[in-house]
Amino acid sequence: MRSMAQPPTTDLELVAVLRALADPVRLELVRRLAAGGEVSCSPDDLDVPRSTLSNHWRVLREAGLTHTRAEGKARYMTLRHNDLQTRFPGLLETILTSATPPS
Repeated sequence: MRSMAQPPTTDLELVAVLRALADPVRLELVRRLAAGGEVSCSPDDLDVPRSTLSNHWRVLREAGLTHTRAEGKARYMTLRHNDLQTRFPGLLETILTSATPPS
């Protein structure tokens, strides 16, 4: 198992985080991570091409929102909730609560 490069907590930038979350697909990916922990790189019920998903995961990782670990060819993502809370207290919860579609 190996981890992919990601910025340290102290280097997380608000603009990069907000830019990453501005895309509806990436916001949905983060919402799923927040609700369910670790996910694979290709969620079954998301109608997005694999190459596009790969790009979305890269943007989220480079912005510091996710941690990616590799096992062979498989990639598994987790939300860097504690790091984001440390750097930007309350930001992630506020965005996820505000962006949740009404039931």
